[in-house]
Amino acid sequence: MSLINLKRLLIVMSGLLLMSTSILVTATEKGLFWQMTSPSGQVSYLFGTIHTDDNRVTDFSAPVLDALKQVDLFVMETQPNSNPANFMMQSGSLKEMLTEAELEKVRTLADFHVMHLEQALQMKPWLLAVVFSQAKPQTPYAQDNLLMRGAEDFGKPTQGLETSTEHFSVIDDFSLDDQLIMLRAALGMSEAQKEKDFERLIDVYLTEDSEALLTLDADLTGAGLPKALWQRLRTKLLDERNPLMVKRSIELAKQQSVFVAVGAAHLAGDDGLIAEFKKAGFTLKRLSK
Repeated sequence: MSLINLKRLLIVMSGLLLMSTSILVTATEKGLFWQMTSPSGQVSYLFGTIHTDDNRVTDFSAPVLDALKQVDLFVMETQPNSNPANFMMQSGSLKEMLTEAELEKVRTLADFHVMHLEQALQMKPWLLAVVFSQAKPQTPYAQDNLLMRGAEDFGKPTQGLETSTEHFSVIDDFSLDDQLIMLRAALGMSEAQKEKDFERLIDVYLTEDSEALLTLDADLTGAGLPKALWQRLRTKLLDERNPLMVKRSIELAKQQSVFVAVGAAHLAGDDGLIAEFKKAGFTLKRLSK
């Protein structure tokens, strides 16, 4: 979330041209684009995304588009939210929780991110922190959304690994004080720092090194938060969500050919999707995006 983790991760792709662009990988190799063959011979794809509309990551290659055409089902982290209540505090307003100087920053950033001020003041503080930590306004044309639209254009059904309620309630059990720490960290970031952090993430993402991306993501997100709070946040965002994503995506990939698109941070590590698919008996080939 940047909380860079929650928002920058995801996805899955490949296709007819993959034989010329893929290589067999060992357990120690890293990547963001994978062809996965189930024990029964069913072929699926896994792709780690970054949640941005930057054209450096949204200009999809032929292998990615071919993979979308081949599968039976497109699976993403969560489908677009249809319940505005998932974004909002149940009671109260940031008007009573922030100083005048902080509220002025909220006004400025709400305008920058094309948000109604009253809506911003009612949002869950942790979620507002996610929005305000972005270097530029979010649009409907982020990489994962475009993949979903591409799948729909090819006539593929789409499904989320998490429900929107599961996805947007992941930090809800953090205290209001903790959420305000997250928000204040975002309010304290300069635009230059946000842009610098974003460019570092893009640069590492383009290397297709999932392990390096996970490490950088953690470093950037944790830098502005108390260590204990960051450790709890990381547990919620990755450690507790990965097993559910693994279980649901493996079940789907055993039943049919799927294109799994999830945040890139969920791919790496001993309990990430790459390692867990291998443990489940899938054969993985690393593909070039």
